[in-house]
Amino acid sequence: MKTQSIGGKPCSTNSVAQSRRASRAPLAVRAIAEPPVKASVKGQNGAVSARGAAVADDIATKLKYVFGKHAPTTDLALRDAYLGTAWSVRERLIDSFDKTQEHWRKEDPKFVYYLSAEFLMGRSLINTVLNLGLKGGYAEALTKYGVQMEEVAEQERDASLGNGGLGRLAACFLDSIACLDLPGWGYGIRYRYGMFKQTVDAKGYQKEQPDIWLTEGNPWEIARHDIKIRVSFGGKVEKKTVKGKEVSVWMPSEQVDAMAYDNPIPGYGTTTTTNLRLWDAQPLSEFDLASFNAGDYEKALEQRDKAEAISAVLYPNDSTPEGKELRLKQQYFFVAASLGDVLSRFKAVHGTNFEKLPEKAAFQLNDTHPTIAVAELTRLLVDVEGLEWSKAWGIVTKCLNYTNHTVMPEALEKWPVKVMGKMLPRHMEIIEVINDGWTKWVLEHTGSQAKADAMSIVAPNQWNKDEMLVNMAFLATVGGAHVNGVAAIHSEIVKNEILNDFYQVFPSKFQNKTNGVTPRRWLAWCNPELSALVTATLGTDEWINKMEMLTKLRELATDKAFQSKWQAVKRVKKQQLAALVKKIHGVDLNINALFDIQVKRIHEYKRQHMNVLSVIYRYKQLKAMTPAQRKQAVPRVVLLAGKAASAYDMAKRMIKLVSNVGDVINNDPETKDLLSIYFLPDYNVTMAEVIIPGAELSQHISTAGTEASGTSNMKFQMNGCLILGTWDGANIEIAQETGVEEVFVFGIRAENLDRLRKERKTLKTDPRWDQLMKDIEGGMFGDAEYFKPMVDAVHNMKVGNDWFLVANDFADYLRAQEEVETAYKDQEEWTRRSIMYTAGSGWFSSDRVIREYAEDIWETAPCRPPV
Repeated sequence: MKTQSIGGKPCSTNSVAQSRRASRAPLAVRAIAEPPVKASVKGQNGAVSARGAAVADDIATKLKYVFGKHAPTTDLALRDAYLGTAWSVRERLIDSFDKTQEHWRKEDPKFVYYLSAEFLMGRSLINTVLNLGLKGGYAEALTKYGVQMEEVAEQERDASLGNGGLGRLAACFLDSIACLDLPGWGYGIRYRYGMFKQTVDAKGYQKEQPDIWLTEGNPWEIARHDIKIRVSFGGKVEKKTVKGKEVSVWMPSEQVDAMAYDNPIPGYGTTTTTNLRLWDAQPLSEFDLASFNAGDYEKALEQRDKAEAISAVLYPNDSTPEGKELRLKQQYFFVAASLGDVLSRFKAVHGTNFEKLPEKAAFQLNDTHPTIAVAELTRLLVDVEGLEWSKAWGIVTKCLNYTNHTVMPEALEKWPVKVMGKMLPRHMEIIEVINDGWTKWVLEHTGSQAKADAMSIVAPNQWNKDEMLVNMAFLATVGGAHVNGVAAIHSEIVKNEILNDFYQVFPSKFQNKTNGVTPRRWLAWCNPELSALVTATLGTDEWINKMEMLTKLRELATDKAFQSKWQAVKRVKKQQLAALVKKIHGVDLNINALFDIQVKRIHEYKRQHMNVLSVIYRYKQLKAMTPAQRKQAVPRVVLLAGKAASAYDMAKRMIKLVSNVGDVINNDPETKDLLSIYFLPDYNVTMAEVIIPGAELSQHISTAGTEASGTSNMKFQMNGCLILGTWDGANIEIAQETGVEEVFVFGIRAENLDRLRKERKTLKTDPRWDQLMKDIEGGMFGDAEYFKPMVDAVHNMKVGNDWFLVANDFADYLRAQEEVETAYKDQEEWTRRSIMYTAGSGWFSSDRVIREYAEDIWETAPCRPPV
C-alpha cells in the first residue's frame, strides 16, 4: 500500500480508524495565522498585546481599503467592527483553504462530494474564529475599539441556504469532514432569498417575506467568475449517425451558466479547511439592448429573470405546473453544475481514464433532490465523453450513494414523466433505458411480472392511472452503490417496507448511518458556560473532538457540588433565552418555570397541535384549582418555533392556534405566572443557539414510524435537556445511550401503526380529548371556523382520518406530561438526568457518523495538510 508522509502523519488509502489512531494535533497548529505575541502596548481601553494591536490594525486596514471607512481609535460602530473583523478573518481562512487544496492537488486522494439541496450554515464569524484558533487575538483587538466579540457577531446575518434538519445535517457533516481531515467538498445552490423570512402578524397568521441576506455582500464566500458550467433545459433529442453509430443528441431550448461561489469550511484542531461550492444561475446574455431600444423592456431582461429564478428561492412552491418545472430545473441545475465541475477537475489530472473515477470520487446524494445525478452522470459519460453504455453504467453504479431521509412513501419524490420529458428530454430517455434494463433483469431473476412492475422506476400514479411518474428513490437505489437510512429504526423501515423489494435483491447495498451533529457549534461554541465547566471537570478540552470522553461525567451525576455548578450554568442559559423572548414579545418570563421547547418544521406528523392541546388541558386544570393547589403546580413556559411551508395550509393553521391559545392563556391574571405559551417566528440557526442551551425539556413527539431520525433531539441532549418523545427516529438511540429510564417516553410503537390507522374510525377517544375538541369548535380561543378543518382532520372521522394518530397517543402523552411535572419538582433528580443526557451524547457527534460513511461507503481516508 502506498503511503506518503505528510507533516509527520500518513496520508494513505488506509481506513479512517487506522489513520486516526495518532492523537490530534493541538489547536496551536492554527497559530501560524496570527502575528507572534510580543510585549503589550497601551490601547484606548487598556493593555493590548502586540498580537492584539496587529489584529486591530488589520481590521482598520480592511475597513479603509474594502469599505472606504476610517476606524476611530475607540467606540467603533458594531456594524463596522463586524465588517472589518470578518474581512480580516477571511484572509486567514483563505490562506488555510488554499494550503489545503494545494496539498490535496499534490496528493490526489479520493474525494467525497456531498450534494444537498440545502446547507443550513448559520453565522460564520464565531465558528470560523474558534475553529481557526483565532479568538484570542480578535477578542483582544476588538476591546481596543470598545466592543466585544459576541456583540460584533450579532451583526452577521444567518446564511439563508437551508430550512430544517436536512440542511443543518449537511452543514454538520461538512464541519466533521474538515475536522477529520477528509478530502471532501459540499455542493449546493447559492439561494439569493433563502426559503422565506417568516413573520407572524398581529392576528397570528404566518406571512412569508423574501429573506434578503446578500444585499451587503458575504465576506465568507469567494466569487469564482472564472468557473462557470453551462446547464441546459428543454428542447428535444435528435438521433444522428456518428462514425457509423446512432447516437442521441440533446438540442436544448434554454441554457444558463452556473457560476461557482466557494465557502471555505475550517476544521477545528487541524490544518484542514474544506469547501462548500454553491452555484448561482446566470443568463448567457444579461441584457437585450435591441429589445430595450425597441421599447420592450420586459423582454430586455427576460433571460436574466428566467435564469435568476432558478437560484432565487429554496423549495419554490410546486403546487402549480410552473412551480413543479422550476423545482425540477433547480435540482438539475446544481447537480449538472456539480458533476460537470467534478469531471472537469478529474480530467485535468487523469484525462479520460474514467475507469479510475470510482477510485477518486464518491458522491453522496442527500435525499432525493440530487438523485437526477444518476441520469446526468450517465449522460455525461455516454453522450459527452463517448463511453459505451455498459462501461458508463458500471462507473455510475460505483460512484453514487443515496441517503434516504423519509419513511413516508408519499414524501418520496416522484416526477411526472411529462414534466421530466419537457424539461430534461434526454434524461427521460436515459431513465427509460435504465428502467427497461432493470425491469427485464428483475423479471429474469424473480420470474414475477408483478415484482418487476412493483420495482419499476417509471410507474402509474396510484391516484391518477393516466399519469406516469418517475420514482427518484427507486432510480437512486438502482443506480447507486449504497443506500442508507439515518437511524436504526428508520433503516429497518427502509429495508422492510419502503424499499423492501430492492433490499431482497441487494441486501448488501443497504446500511444504517445514524445521524449526528457537530459538537463544536452545538455544544462547545453555543454553550461556552457548559463547555468551560466540562473542560474544567475533565481537565482538558480534547473532548470537543473526542466526545466519548463525556461519559466520565456520569460519575459526577449525583455529586451535589457538581450539580450546583451545572444548575448555575443552566440558569444563565435560561436567562439568555428569556432575553430573546423579551426581545421578540416584550414579556418577562418566569426564570423559575420549566422551559418546555418544541422547535422544528411545522408539520402534522411532528404533531405540534398535540403539544398545544396539552397546554390547553393544563390551562383548564389550573383554572379549576384552588389558590393553594396552584402553589403546588410546576410553572411552565412553552415555546414553539418553526416554519410552515408556504403552500401547507394545515401547518399554517397550527401556528395560528399557538398564537390564539397564547392570547388567552398569557393574559389570564390567575394563571399567567404558572403557564404561558409563545411562538417564536423565523426560527434559524442563530435562534437555536440560544434556545437549545436554555431548554430544560424538549418535545420530539412525531408519530412512531414517521420521523426518519431528527437531529434537534441530539442538540438538546448535548446541552443537558431532557426529552419527552415517542419511540421514533433517533429518540430510541438517545434513550439507549442515556438510559431508557431517563427519557419520558409515550405513545404507540411503529409496528402497530398500520393496524391502528385501519382501526382509527372505531377508536373510543379519551373524554379529555373530546372536551378539548368541543372547546376549540366552540370558540374558546376564537376563530372557530378557521380551526374547524384542524378539528375535523383529527376528530371527525367522517371527514378526516387522524392519519398521524394524535387521538390514539393523547392520553399517554398526558401521562408522560405528569411524569415530567413530578420529576421537575425534584431538582436534584432532574439535574442528575440532565448530566446523564450530556454524558451519553458522544455517540451523536457527527464525527462518529462521518467516520462510518468514510469507512463503509466512501472508502476515503484522511489527508491532513502539513503545518
